[in-house]
Order: sequence, then structure tokens, then C-alpha cells
Amino acid sequence: MKKFNIRKVLDGLTAASSSSSSPQSSNRDNDVVLETLQSEHFQLCKTVRHGFPYQPSAMAFDPVQKILVIGTESGALRLFGRAGVECYCQHEGNAAVIQLQFLVNEGALVSALSDDSIHLWNLRQKIPAILHSLKFSRERITFCHLPFQSKWLYVGTERGNIHIVNVESFTLSGYVIMWNKAIELSSKTHPGPVVHISDNPMDEGKLLIGFECGIVVLWDLRSKKADYRYSYDEAIHSVAWHHEGKQFVCSHSDGTLTTWNVRSPAKPAQIITPHGKQPRDGKKPDPCKPILKVEYKTEKSGEPFMVLSGGLSYDTVGRRACLTVMHGKSTAVLEMDYPIVDFLTLCETPYPNDYQEPYAVVVLLERDLVVIDLAQTGYPSFENPYPLSIHESPVTCCEYFADCPAELIPALYSVGSRQKRQGYSKKEWPISGGNWGQGAQSYPEIIITGHADGSIKFWDASALMLQVLYKLKTAKVFEKVPAKEEKSSPDVVDEDPFAVHSLSWCPESRVLCMAAVSAHVIVYRFSKQEVTLETVQLLEVRMQCELNDVDSPEGGGDQASAVSTPGASSSPQCGTPHPSTSSASSSEGPRDNVPCLRVRSSALKQSPGYQVELVIQLLWVSGEPPQQISSLAVNSAYGLVVLGNGNGVAVVDYLQKTLLLNVTTAELHGSPDPHQRQPRSPRKGRHPSGGLCDGNDGAVTSEDRCKSPTSGCGSPYHSDEDNKQKFLEKVKSKSRLISKSVANDFAKMSRKFSMAADHKHDGGSVRRQFSLHVEKRVCEAEEAAPRRKAASVYGTHFEHGLNARDGSFIHSRSSSMGSLDREAREVISCLHFCEIMSRNSELAPAPSLWLGTTLGTVLTVSLSVPSAPEQRLQQTVPVSFCGSLVRLKGGVLRMAVMDSTGSLVPPACEGWYDPNAPEEERERTRSRRTTSPSSSQENQDCQYAVVCSEKQAKVVAMPSQNCVYDHNITETSFVLRADVVVMSAGLCIACFCANGHIMTLSLPSLRPLLDVNYLPLTDMRIARTFCFSNLGQALYLTSPMEIQRLTYSQETCDNLQEMLGELFTPVETPEAPNRGFFKGLFGGGAQSLDREDLFGELAAGKASRSLAQHIPGPGSMEGMKGAASGVVGELARARIALDERGQKLGELEERTAAMMASADAFSRHAHDVMLKYKDKKWYQL
Repeated sequence: MKKFNIRKVLDGLTAASSSSSSPQSSNRDNDVVLETLQSEHFQLCKTVRHGFPYQPSAMAFDPVQKILVIGTESGALRLFGRAGVECYCQHEGNAAVIQLQFLVNEGALVSALSDDSIHLWNLRQKIPAILHSLKFSRERITFCHLPFQSKWLYVGTERGNIHIVNVESFTLSGYVIMWNKAIELSSKTHPGPVVHISDNPMDEGKLLIGFECGIVVLWDLRSKKADYRYSYDEAIHSVAWHHEGKQFVCSHSDGTLTTWNVRSPAKPAQIITPHGKQPRDGKKPDPCKPILKVEYKTEKSGEPFMVLSGGLSYDTVGRRACLTVMHGKSTAVLEMDYPIVDFLTLCETPYPNDYQEPYAVVVLLERDLVVIDLAQTGYPSFENPYPLSIHESPVTCCEYFADCPAELIPALYSVGSRQKRQGYSKKEWPISGGNWGQGAQSYPEIIITGHADGSIKFWDASALMLQVLYKLKTAKVFEKVPAKEEKSSPDVVDEDPFAVHSLSWCPESRVLCMAAVSAHVIVYRFSKQEVTLETVQLLEVRMQCELNDVDSPEGGGDQASAVSTPGASSSPQCGTPHPSTSSASSSEGPRDNVPCLRVRSSALKQSPGYQVELVIQLLWVSGEPPQQISSLAVNSAYGLVVLGNGNGVAVVDYLQKTLLLNVTTAELHGSPDPHQRQPRSPRKGRHPSGGLCDGNDGAVTSEDRCKSPTSGCGSPYHSDEDNKQKFLEKVKSKSRLISKSVANDFAKMSRKFSMAADHKHDGGSVRRQFSLHVEKRVCEAEEAAPRRKAASVYGTHFEHGLNARDGSFIHSRSSSMGSLDREAREVISCLHFCEIMSRNSELAPAPSLWLGTTLGTVLTVSLSVPSAPEQRLQQTVPVSFCGSLVRLKGGVLRMAVMDSTGSLVPPACEGWYDPNAPEEERERTRSRRTTSPSSSQENQDCQYAVVCSEKQAKVVAMPSQNCVYDHNITETSFVLRADVVVMSAGLCIACFCANGHIMTLSLPSLRPLLDVNYLPLTDMRIARTFCFSNLGQALYLTSPMEIQRLTYSQETCDNLQEMLGELFTPVETPEAPNRGFFKGLFGGGAQSLDREDLFGELAAGKASRSLAQHIPGPGSMEGMKGAASGVVGELARARIALDERGQKLGELEERTAAMMASADAFSRHAHDVMLKYKDKKWYQL
């Protein structure tokens, strides 16, 4: 355990950290923080992947192991067993998976890829690995078939040939079925690619080959010639056998099904068009869409099932994809939500020569997996236990919480269980293979995802599993948006107006706060009781930029101050939707004082769960939409929510439903006295929710609301209309120039900016005082916001940095910015509530709010929160600015507080209580959890502020505000996400950079502990959703449908094998069907084939070496021996040797048992001989 002394901190700084501050000499010798985290505590590895496979392309099912596998167009494999048993693996090269074949009950899988390679996977280990690969070089693979309990794989190619592969050694056989021998003179042209291969269920020596042109050949493997050839005019898509081997069905491109008798190749026994209109005159029905696949399954006690996809009539334009189930004379058409990729019929027996007894159909859609129950009337679907609904609406943000309060998951599950749909099949989920892991990781984990439709989902992510707990629909708070108005204003959002942009959640108090792209914030409280809200509590906020550079009119120095006098009342304000907001926008002028969405005016029924406490909406200003909210924070102990964007910051008291503070970014750095500001341009009337209002403010008419605060007071603006018009024209002309220059600048530069490297730290600690009793003016001149549009673009995309032209990621930096550019581009990027000692005179930590900006500045706001609950609801919360705390390079991403022992000081929070419970119960359960003040003497640093930006991390001693540690994280890239996380052995900063590096830094010394080049930033989805959590957990959205979880904890990596589930479990293969006495006597049963005699090297010879190349996989013995090196290699070889020794010992034991049995038999035989000749004479022998 290494000790780091604050007095000797300069000795531990790296050479790159050139701007670090020297430690204070007043620090004592005993100010020592013990750091227990070392580099050996960290290791990065992927754990599990959740969600629906992105772009699925193939599917297979093991009927004995009950395991389902799905392949994708990017070469990924997702294996599913029972609920909670999932596995992800990836082919190298990212070629699309075109077909999958299980070695039934063997724990192995064969995959065929679009790059003409086939691979053998070993599923007997928790993380599947490739044993063998075979790469075809001269022919393209189109279809594969592996008979049940066979080791010979048939591979059809685009040239029409069929090759045979031994799956044990993955070598080609010399036995080849050439296309010209298969069709001979039946066709004068090439038959096309092989689209189907299957053996006769009753005779393994007969192989059915389907060619794309419509020719089907029954090939005799023994005699190496074709027995029958069947020809049809339309192209073939699939073929299915009847289990007796006397008939087969083909699906064609014109929507027809042809049934053929094996011994009657001249014409089909039956031709049907399931979805075609049958003409009365006996003519051929109109052609339909192709039937892409058909399966023919029989029942012992009923009519056979025929299941098919496609084949709909061409006149059904816009109709969704359908699955057709034909059972006897009944036909059921099941509509699907998405196009069908593949389907499989699940049967009771794996043997193809027995009655199949189908019981379910697995349908793989482009965005969903559906399992249909064939045994129940109406064919209901099974309830899917997998977390495949992540993409139900596109994920727009994500948060990860590890080590949550234990009672959270049961509480969310209890209210979420009432949201489940009804009408599912009553049977158990049929895909039930595998076993759960036996991991020791037991702490609760919750993932929260925000979606484009405004919904928020809570997921239980404990023990490497994922299960949806509760779904919250935030769009119910607003009126429905008509389709024609949904995209009426492209300046607001380019997506769904309800899309969730950011989340702030307090797990202890269960208070949830969300911000959406339409510039609204909703505060939710958790309740177990159902309530009906007659009126939604609404607070409208007008935030806008201030133009300091426009010319003031003459006589402006004598104008009255734009800040009104303190209000005489501090009663809480309950904002409600008023009709004036809807009529404020007209065709005669720009939209003003209007929110982007209309809050519903009718009663809102709220089920148990999260219920609306307050809705905060930002308003349009002078025809410009409100900027998107860039940062959000909520604190349950203070009852405050703070939101920031490119215009400024607003602090809202959600208990009293009032706006405490609304200041622009420029005013955060401006004059300390709000009453002594420089004259500005004329302003429109303040909105009633722009600050605290009198109790009778609700009676003010909408006309009075829009008046200037100086109207009727002899203001020079109204005394001289000519001066006013001249001033407005001057504002307009200069504003156009400003808007044009800013827009051009934004087209050339990135959406993110850092401070110039040579920018000096503004050491001033001017204290800015604002009183809550002073109502903050928030109005602006009518035409004084032409820069809003450019700033709005920045506010919307400052996190993304995405080039709109080509979608590439750019991150430009500029060190030459004027005051106007700095004001327009400084955005509130990070917010943090804390209890800290800001000054040396303070004896105990006090509530504070930290504001971090994209220019690297951290500002401190002091909060005087009444401690008594009664006073908190009656008194206002005074707010005062304390100046800047620290300045870093790059935008501020994360802030935290540590105590003198090196422990994290979390924000104060309130214990959960039901807001709808009786008053007595509420008071009994309500408790405020605050941070205990550190025992220290005056003028002694006892806390540390931790600040991380896009480029740099700093640790500042409090209250002296001396920078004691700093570290330049990256010079060539920038940090996308940073979090201060709690590990089992201490604290650290976890960072994810745009160049793909994941780093961890110790606290407080900021020593690099981990630096791994994990994932280059190729998609902005990763940057938007990547998040760290405590105990070394992290996740990101790896595709629009999948969440990838990873860990950077060595402890979790060591226990990962135990935590993962097992795919393969020992199961006995069902017995083969009984042939019966007469079938066995007369040979009427299934005929077997010794394929080794036909395809082996002795009989068929060796295949051409140039046809395919064998590649040992990393999971094979050759691959393992080649990859083994060092200690890990020695351990692997030792394990292999132990396995081989155990196998040899097992074989020795079997041989010993056999020898003992033989000895016993010999002893018995000798004893019988002795008894036989015991009483006989020699002459009687």
C-alpha cells in the first residue's frame, strides 16, 4: 500500500502535467491519503451482450439441447437458452452468416459465411470457440445440410456442385456430385445454384438436390447417379419432405406449392396457390409473391401442418409480412410487425423419419423474435423472456447504476408487473436449454434507457442478466402531436419531439428527472398508490442569450434598471397551462413565449410507479426555439432541480414549484451586483414564471404579461417612439451581421471547444451575491436574438461533434475566440450538488451547486437550504454566486468531492417516502441523509474537489482552493465520458476517449492505472450511450438494438467464467422410432447408410487441395498450442495435459473393468468345465 503525501505531490506529477499548482505549505504532515488501488486491480474485458441481434440473417435450433442460435450480417452469433442464458461470439472478418447447422446434442455448431468459409464451433465451453475452419477458394457456398447423427456435411455451391466435408477433421472428401451429371440431358442450360439439399427420411442413400431454375434431382449416393428428375417452370426457393419419404413439397417464385410423389417425376401430384385468387374458368390463378420457405410436418393423430412465409397476392400493397399456417382444411394467416427473415418449426422428435408432432414455430423477424404456439386455438405467441425489446423505440440515452439500494428492484418489479400484456400462451417458453452461472457477484444493478418516443425503461442488470422492470411513458403528460405538425419546426428537433435526451436519478429517494429534445424537463416521484392528477403542475421558463455588443439608444444611461424590485411575497407558485400560450404564435409575427409542446389540460390518471411532480418547459423567444438542455441534475435533499444549456442556467424548486434562478452564461461571469449592470437593449415583458411572483400574479392578463417591466414608468423607450424605432433597426442590422458571422464560424469549426492552452487562470474570487427575493429578469429585445439559431445548433450537437455532411467525427479546437464567440459558445456542460466548505471561515460543509462549462470553467453557487421540513416549504432558498473554483482545458465532464480519508462524498439525499401516503406515515419514513462533516480545524484542507474535463483532470484542496494534483489525460484526442467510480479497493476516475482508449486514474494523485485501446469511436451512438458505473462496470449501445456490457475490474474478470451460464448440458438423445415387427422383417423401415464407406479417403480419395484451405481454429488443439505462451500458456498446457490424463485414466479404468469382467467369465467357464468332468473317468472323456 503506497502513501501519497500532499506536501510531496509535485514529486508524483508527470512531465506532461505542466500546469499543476504547487501544494500549500500550510498542509500538515499528517495530511496523508492512503491509496489502495493499484494497476493490478484493473483488467478490461467484455462480459455479456443484451438485446436483439442486429441485422439477423440465419437461425438454427437444437431440438435435444433446446438451444437457439441466430447469425447476423456482421458475422455475429447469439445463442439463447432458458431465460438468463445467453452468449455472444463473433467471426473474424465480419462476413454475413448465411446458414447455421447444429450437430444435434453434440455441443457443436457449423456456420457458413458469405465469404465462402465454414466454421465448426465448440459449444461445450462457456465462451464458444472455433475448432476448425474451411475456406473455399474456387466456388461460392449457397446451401449446407448436415443429416441427423452424421459427421458428413453436404455443401452446395453457386456452380451447382455438391462437396462433402468431414466435420470431425474438417477435410474435403473426394466424393463430388457435379451438376452436369445430376441433370444430364434434362436441361440444356446451367441449372443455377444449389438452393436445397436433404436426404430421404427413409433412405439415407437418396439425396434430394434442388436447383434454382426449378429442377429437383433425387441422387443415389451408392450408384452415383440420378434416380429421378423433377422439373417445374418456376424457380425453387425451398423443399420439404414428408416424414415417410414418399412425397416432398416445393415452394416457388410465383407463390405456388407443388407436391411431388417420389416415383412420379412427370408432373406434380398437386399444385396450389395458398394466397392466389382461384378463377372460375379453370385458368391458372394470378401469380403471387414468392413463397420463400415451406415446412411440412406431420402429426400421428391429426392432419399435417404446412407452414410457409411469403406468397401474398401482389394486390396487397402495404400489407405486413405474414406467416401462413395450413392445418388440414384450415388456413391461418398471422401478420408480423416486421419482415420475416427465417422461421423454424419445433417438433417433439429429432428424427426425420418419425411423426414430427410440431408444437411451436420460431419466427425470426428483422427486429423481433416471435414463438407461436401451434397446440392452442388461435395460435397465440409465447411471452418472450429475453431482453429483446431494448430497441422497441430507438435508445437515445443510457445510465448505469451498480450497487443500488436492495429494495429498489423489488419495488420497480412490483409496479412493472402490472404493465404486462395479456393473451400469451400458458405454456412454458420452449427454448429452455443451458444452465445459469454460479457467480459470486450479488450486488443489485439497474440500467435506465431513454427512448425516442419519450419512454423510459428500468432494467434489472444483476448477475450479468437483463430483465425489464418498469416502463414509464413521459409522452402522456402532453397533448398528442398531429402527424402534420410533428416535423413542423426543424429548428427544434430532427427526431421525435418526446425523445429523452438526458436523465438524472437519485436511487435513494427514487426521484427521477428527465430532459427531452423539445426543451422540457419532467420531475417524477415514486408512489405505490394510484392517483388522478386534475391539473399537471407546469412551470414555463424563458431563457435567452444577452447581446452585450449592440449599441444602446441615446439616453440609455438614464434608463431604469431592467431588474424589478424584490417581490413582497414568497408564496409558492403552481404554474398551470394557460390559453394565452397557444395563441401567442400567429402568422403575423414570430413565435414568442410558446413552449414546443402543449401540456395536456385534462385529468391525468397515474398508475403506481413514477408520477409527475412538475413539468418545466423552456419557451420560444422572438421566433427562435429554445436551446436543447445540455445538463441536468436533481437533488432530493434540497428539493431542487437545475438545468443548463447554451443560454444559461436555471434553478427550480420543485417542492414550491418556483423558479429560483435564471441567469445567462454571460451573467455568470458578469457584474457581481445585478442592480448595477450596463444599459442593454429594450426588452419585452417578463414571463410570469421568470422568477418569484406575487400571490395574485395569476390574475395578470396575457397582455400585461408581455409588457416591458419599465412600461408606464416614464421610460425613454416609450417617451420617444422615433428613437425606439431607430434603435430597433440598428439592432436588426447588426444582429444579421452577427448571425451570419457566427453561422459561418460554426460551419467551419467543431461543436466542441476547449480553452486555449495559453489561457491564464482567472484567479479572481469575486463573490457574486444574488438574493432569492430579487426576481430575475429574463426578457430580451424583440430582434436581439439572431445568434440563437447558431447557438441552438451548438446546444443541440455540442456533445456529438458530428459532421453533418459525411457523418464523420470531427473535433476541432480553436484558441482564438473573441468575447462574442466565447459568450455564444459557452454551454453549461456539467452540474453537481455537493456539501463542501467553500471558504476558510466555514466550519462545516454547506450546500453548494457547481456549474461546469464547455470552456473548462467551474463556478460555485452557494445554497442556503432551510433544515426544518416546515421551513423548507414556506421559506425561499437564497442563492449566492461564489466565483470560479478552477479552470481546465476542455469542457468539464464530471465533478465530485472527496473527504480527507479519500472516500467519496456523495450528494446529500432524502430517503424515499410515498408522497401519496398519509401524513403520519410520510413523516415516519421521511429522513434526510446528509454527508457527515469532516472533523478538522480551521484553515485546514479537509476536502478535495475532483474535476475532469475533455483534456485534463484536477484535484483541488478545499477550502483553500489550491490545485494539488493535475494530469493531462490526452493531447491528441479528447474524453467523451468520465466518471468518478467507487471500486472495491478505492476511488478512481474512469475515462473513455474518442480514440477508443479506456483509462483509469487513481485518486487523489491521478496516477494512470489502466490505459487500453478498446474501441475506436466509429459511431456517435457509442459516444452518446457509453457510461461507467461503480465496482468496475460499464456499458454502451454497440448497435441500435444491442447493449454491450464490459468490466474493467480484475476481480470481475477472474470470476467471469463462474458467472457465465452454460450452453451445453448432458442430455440423452431420444430413442429412435420403433420400426415394428413387419417392417423389420420385410425391410419397410428406414434404411441406413455407411457414409464412411462412400465418402472416406479409401473409397473416394482425396479432394483437390486448391478447392478449399483448412484453417485450425483458436479453440482447436493446434490453435491452442500455437497461441499458448508464457505463464498463461503453461497453465493452458497443464490444463490440457490434465484433461488428457483424466481421459486416459478413464480409458484405463474402463479397460480394467473389462478385464475384470473377462476374468470373471473365464473363472465361471473353468468352474463349469471342472464340474462337468469332476466325476468322470479318463476313459469316459
